[in-house]
Amino acid sequence: MSKTNLQMPLGFKCAGISAGIKKNGSKDMAMILSDVPAVAAGVFTTNQVCAAPVKVCRAHLAGGTVRAIVMNSGIANACTGAEGIVAAKDMCAETANVLGCSAQEIFVCSTGRIGPQLPLDVIVPCIGKLAAQVSNDRIRETAEAMMTTDTRPKVSVAELEIDGKPVSIVGFAKGAGMIEPNMATMLSFIVTDAAVEPAALQNAPKTAVDGSFNRISIDGDQSTNDSVLCMANGAAGHMPINEGSKDWETFFQALEKVCFELAMLIVHDGEGATRFVNVNVSGARSDQEADLAARAVANSLLNKTAWAGEYPNWGRVMDAIGYSRARVEENRVEIAYDALPVVAGGMRSETPQKELIKVVSQESFAININLNLGGGVATVYTCNCTEEYVRINVE
Repeated sequence: MSKTNLQMPLGFKCAGISAGIKKNGSKDMAMILSDVPAVAAGVFTTNQVCAAPVKVCRAHLAGGTVRAIVMNSGIANACTGAEGIVAAKDMCAETANVLGCSAQEIFVCSTGRIGPQLPLDVIVPCIGKLAAQVSNDRIRETAEAMMTTDTRPKVSVAELEIDGKPVSIVGFAKGAGMIEPNMATMLSFIVTDAAVEPAALQNAPKTAVDGSFNRISIDGDQSTNDSVLCMANGAAGHMPINEGSKDWETFFQALEKVCFELAMLIVHDGEGATRFVNVNVSGARSDQEADLAARAVANSLLNKTAWAGEYPNWGRVMDAIGYSRARVEENRVEIAYDALPVVAGGMRSETPQKELIKVVSQESFAININLNLGGGVATVYTCNCTEEYVRINVE
């Protein structure tokens, strides 16, 4: 967020405030508002234990259009039973009352500690305060209010043209721990003034998410609150587009860029992380098997701790691909750290250890694995695991 003059897309406003949910006084409530009903789309966690706001958002998405997103950080409103559902609905109802719209037109999100009930006596009075403060330039405050263990706000912007009209996409995200999406372990809100037909908008984030948020892993833990919400209000003034429109690819590439940048910001902000690692698998029997192998390596605690210690322990990489559900023939496996070969034919190469240590001592490096069994490929973006990760998560 180096730019200081970031603006929301036409017809959108946002705000972030401190409501007092977090005891440290940091921002903990945010609102994103469209001046007019916006076409909406959403992608949510596949965790069988999902938070109350996820359930409410899924139901509200059926209405087709949304005016606003209201969210809190500090408390997840997960595993809170019927009372939690009522609380999420109450947040929607109060927001709708303030904005003069239907509660069905409100998305609600929460993030933070699992278990406690939301302090509605604190939250509800602040919804009006949020609505009074929204503007088109309060992007940083909004992103800050989404944060939990994040060390910095996460925003991505794309600008493009559709039918000669300037169009903007702004994406927000939060996430630093409990990250291993199967869509997707974090919160992300993406808004655009493009005019997009409803079916096309719903399909686009699903595809963009598969190449971005679903490619990252920090600790292998999938959250109960994962949500990517997208709103398109058409304020740019062009005719609605869909997959068959001449400008569709331009729009979709911009959406992919925003999602990918946000996903990379999440991994780089992994709890306690000091290394950013690309795990690239090729030569698998299928893309699905390549993904299985890549995730096994990326989620291995033995690998993550080796990277933290700047130790190129390729045996742990071999072990992980071996226990993954991908087909592996040991004597065909090749592994390289960046461009330096470490395994050939399933056995150690002659690359000097000191050269490999130089690679894994970098802030960013790649582990390239070739199974030599087919054309399947996959990449997972991950990080190391340090003592600081433990310290952050002891509470």
